[in-house]
Amino acid sequence: MIRIVLRRALATCLVWLAMPAYAQDTTEAELKKENAQLREEVDALRDVVKRMGARLDAVENAQAQSAKPAGPFTPALASSSATPGQTIVATAVPEKVSTATAVGVPASRLPAQNSVADQGAGASRIDNAPPPTDPDLKGFFDVPGTETKIRIGGYAKLDAIADNHGAGNDEQFIPASFPAGAPSRDHEHFNMHARQTRFTFEARRPTDYGSLRFYLENDFYGGDANSYQFHLRHAYGQIGNTYAGYGYSAFMDADALPDTLDFAGPGGQMFVLQPGIHQAFPFGDGNSLTLSGERPQSEIANTGSRPELKGATRVPDLVLALRREREWGHVQAGVVLRRLGYTDGKADGYTTGWGMALSGTFALLGKDLLMVSGVYGKGIARYLSDTSGSRLDATVDDQGRLRARKAWGWYGAYTHYWSSQWRSNLVYGQARVPSSHLDDGTAFVMTDYAAANLIWSPAPTWTMGVELLHGKLDQRDGTRANDTRVQGSVQYSFIK
Repeated sequence: MIRIVLRRALATCLVWLAMPAYAQDTTEAELKKENAQLREEVDALRDVVKRMGARLDAVENAQAQSAKPAGPFTPALASSSATPGQTIVATAVPEKVSTATAVGVPASRLPAQNSVADQGAGASRIDNAPPPTDPDLKGFFDVPGTETKIRIGGYAKLDAIADNHGAGNDEQFIPASFPAGAPSRDHEHFNMHARQTRFTFEARRPTDYGSLRFYLENDFYGGDANSYQFHLRHAYGQIGNTYAGYGYSAFMDADALPDTLDFAGPGGQMFVLQPGIHQAFPFGDGNSLTLSGERPQSEIANTGSRPELKGATRVPDLVLALRREREWGHVQAGVVLRRLGYTDGKADGYTTGWGMALSGTFALLGKDLLMVSGVYGKGIARYLSDTSGSRLDATVDDQGRLRARKAWGWYGAYTHYWSSQWRSNLVYGQARVPSSHLDDGTAFVMTDYAAANLIWSPAPTWTMGVELLHGKLDQRDGTRANDTRVQGSVQYSFIK
């Protein structure tokens, strides 16, 4: 309509401007001059109208865009109780923005993964990306008036356990704790517990320095056999790629831990929780480098007459980990450097410990997964699941010499999906710490761990399964112990 009015006004102006040229009695030269002036004025007027039309087009386009919904929508009825003949108005309902998009984190590129224990949920990741067990970050809700989103999660889990021998630990399958040579080791035993029950609290939000994540996780493995106490597993914050707090060592690979009903897992796996500060550096497509300084702890065995001996530390454990993530899985290589020490009040001594690790997951046919891990070094027994806390990092002799001890561990695990609800896992691994420097005949030498299970998840929040486990312990004097365990579990997850 506005364009039509402008065109009519332009025509009227042209007629009005032309009238004087025919109304006056002028010479031919004067007429040519007036016609030239008239054409210039008409051209100028055309430019003005053209510019006005362009401005009007811009205004109309802006109004049309503001009238459209902000994103994809589905029509919703304004009233479900409309009477016959009444006009029903459709209201635009914006599509919900995903939590990952809202807090500014990249999507997980790792293959989807199921896990009973869900050990990878608490792992630190590049740019705080989601774990492969929860690629959509389900269950978050907004804190009013802020950009923060929070989630309360976890699960309740009951384990029923039957052993054909005394296992030393009635709640987790740890071959290193088998009572080798003890008269009571051959007795059968049955137990039920719910210590693996877990609570988590998580907060995420975008910031000018990258995505911020705060994560808190606990289970109930604290306390004695007759009580359940809060046991902290994770408590840390991460902004961008800077992590600080309590949680997994950067030397371990939580994504490569096998899917077992038993909470302990193979003894040859790298598994340690401790305070630390990690700085990750992403480069390339799915590649990253992580540097960390972590709490040191020297677990020293006394082979001489030094009753007051205890571990000593001077510098943090230093870890460097290189990781590559792809749609087919991931590979991680790590190195740890340690400064082990002791003191007995009169003397002290120090030596260097080190370790190298390689682990990964690989997607196979369908949803099947292969998980592998291997670690070798000196003075790293504390980082192995079976020997952590066993004072096997190093030994001190009568002359006060401190020697770091060799240690290595490995495992392989295969996950097969029979259907969308049924899956099975086969796991085998070993942990070994040679005891050539120890005089104690009961000293740890090697453990074997094997597991096979059948897991049914009829609904995302409900999982049941049965697992067969077998383990063996070898000691320095040749004594052996073994146990076979059958474990049944029922688990209800809060958010899945």
